[in-house]
Parts: sequence; C-alpha cells; structure tokens
Amino acid sequence: MTEDLLERTGPRTSVYGPSKQAVVFDLDGVIVDSFDVMRQAFTTAYAEIVGDGRAPFEEYGRHQGRYFPDIMRIMGLPPEMEGPFVRESQRLAHQVPVCDGVPVLLAELRARGLRLAVATGKSGPRARSLLDLLGLLPAFDAVIGSDEVPRPKPAPDIVLRALERLGTPPEEAMMIGDAATDVRAARGAGVDAVGATWAIDDQAALLAADPDAVLDRPRELLTLLPAPYP
Repeated sequence: MTEDLLERTGPRTSVYGPSKQAVVFDLDGVIVDSFDVMRQAFTTAYAEIVGDGRAPFEEYGRHQGRYFPDIMRIMGLPPEMEGPFVRESQRLAHQVPVCDGVPVLLAELRARGLRLAVATGKSGPRARSLLDLLGLLPAFDAVIGSDEVPRPKPAPDIVLRALERLGTPPEEAMMIGDAATDVRAARGAGVDAVGATWAIDDQAALLAADPDAVLDRPRELLTLLPAPYP
C-alpha cells in the first residue's frame, strides 16, 4: 500500500486483510462514467415535463447514489420526469464510457477468485442492460437495482441483498462507491466502505462521510485485497 493511500485510509484497518472475499460496486461513477449522459437525459426530461428554465442538474448530482424517484421527491420535481429520463438514458447508453482501468481490475479480481456484485441506484433492468451493452455483465455474480429491494440506498438493503446473492458474510466484503449514500449503505450492512474518486470532480461529500479508505485509481483496490496465490 502506498504512503499516500495509507494516509487517506485513516485509523481503520479492517478494510485490509486476507479475509476479504467479495467486492460490491456502485455503478455510476465507479464502473462507468455516465455523468454526461445523465446530464443530457435530465435536461431533456426537465424540458419535457417542467418546461422552460435551466434544469437543476447540479442539485441532482448532489443526490447521486439514490433511486431516481427518491431524488425527484427530495428535489420537489414531478415524478413523471422518470419516463423521459429513462428513455433518453437508454437511447444514449452507447455513449457511456467504462472508467479507465476498470476492465483490467475486474479481470484481476475474478482471477483472484473474488465474488463481485453491483448495487446501484439505477433499476435492475437498466443496470444489467447497460453492463451487457458494455460487455461487462459476465464479470459480476449479481447486479441488483434499487427497484429490487424494499428500501434503496442509503438504506443497507441493497448491500445486504448483494451479500446474500454472493453467499458472503459482511466481514468478508467491502463496498466501493463514489457518494456518501454508498458509505452509509455499506456501514448499515456492516461492510467496509471504500470511496472511489476517479470519476468525480467534487469529493467533499464523499470524504465528509468518512469512508474506511479512499482510492484515486481502480488498481489501488488491489492493495486492499488478498495477494494472489503464487
């Protein structure tokens, strides 16, 4: 582990150790850099449903990690925005890039025998469709959306469901996310919370949530996991 990573990890040490057997990932901002497409979809949905005026995407971005209907409720926007937002997100899905270094990381994790899941604020069908389009769906043992659990993030339900699907106890898992909601969901589920900063510009909210470790590049995750067998 580099000195910089040690400094950013803070006093907790449970995040590192040979007992880690599973990794649960958030999707947007961790596996894919979908924010440009989100902005386009949100702007179109706002214009169609609300009308004139500047779409408040910056405020929307502050709620990343939550389920879209919950964000609409928090922002006081019409729930009907979900229809055109999903339509445009799917139309533009081919423009969503995979974060640099993620495919290599996933391949290495699979080679080491770790079990992998996605727990996302998106709906399950949308998440699986996007990952399939990008050729990443086979890398994951489970992909779970916010519409497939009783309570979406920041509640721990989606992380607990992922652990159930993976057959992994909380102490043997960690969650990688780019938002405070991911940290809160991980903590509620009893798994280590690791912050990912490689696709976000404003790290303040994530760091304020006090994750157990903070990673600037995907490959740094390997320093927190069991070494491969010789």
